[in-house]
Amino acid sequence: MGEEHVERCQELEKPETSVRSGVRQIAVVKVPFGLGGAQRGAEFGPGELIAAGLKRELEWLGYVVSEEIRVDCLMESSAKPGQDGTKYLAEVEQMSRNVCAAVSGAVTRGSFPLVLGGDHSVAIGTIAGLTAKYAKLGVIWFDAHADINTEKASLSGNMHGMGLAAALGHSSFNISRIPGAGPFIDHTNLVYVGLRDLDEYEKEKIGELGILSFTLRDIDRMGIQHVVEQALSAAGNGTDGIHVSFDMDCLDPREAPGVGTPVPGGLSGREAHFALELLAATNRVTSMELVEVNPFYDINRQTARMGVELIASILGKRIL
Repeated sequence: MGEEHVERCQELEKPETSVRSGVRQIAVVKVPFGLGGAQRGAEFGPGELIAAGLKRELEWLGYVVSEEIRVDCLMESSAKPGQDGTKYLAEVEQMSRNVCAAVSGAVTRGSFPLVLGGDHSVAIGTIAGLTAKYAKLGVIWFDAHADINTEKASLSGNMHGMGLAAALGHSSFNISRIPGAGPFIDHTNLVYVGLRDLDEYEKEKIGELGILSFTLRDIDRMGIQHVVEQALSAAGNGTDGIHVSFDMDCLDPREAPGVGTPVPGGLSGREAHFALELLAATNRVTSMELVEVNPFYDINRQTARMGVELIASILGKRIL
């Protein structure tokens, strides 16, 4: 993996423009939180991404890290499940409030928020902070899982599987409970890419709402370029910002083994890079988060290095 990374860096050229034309400032928001997931270890994800060369990559691309914010997170104070079966609700709520403030502040100061998780419950705070600044936010959600369970529907009680329910306003704990958050996102501006492991409730909910969703079968049949074009059309329809939430378990575990909930048969690294390169070329992406890097299961930082490369792709790194 290390040699492949070096070769890739050598063959790629610096981008002419940033993700959003004229914006060269990045606010790196590190969220060392792992209590929302089924496995511990994701709390070390931000440090792994930094150690894998993220800041060096950003500098090489010509970006200025205007801020590097480490969000304070409670770790283990209410391990007892709540009455509805959710785990670590108090910790998730506190984390979400702090992430919301960090992200909304970064947007206010003119920076592109790059959020490093942590497990995918981090997205609750990220989206809360973005909706504070974008009245109508579009979301493209790369994930093997739908993360649309409510407290009552969840089979596990793990809150990394409830992030989109919170963003849509379907769960008891949702972004309206976070000070400073804006409106719920609209399901017509939400798109899934890479789904392949869903609960029955999630299948029913996606069908009921008509959320645009691309499973791995759809990607195999249609090709990743057509999928991204349709995703952009939906996420960008009448929106004033597009957020990309990238869960590393959308990739095949052979290419990204360091995740807490791996599912065989995911996106290839090349498909993921191409998807993010296509998004970068539009200059319409206004924020990104990358989550679920878990060094407890990684091999020689393979997943963290892949994460850094994918971030570079959405920030404009390209071949020729």
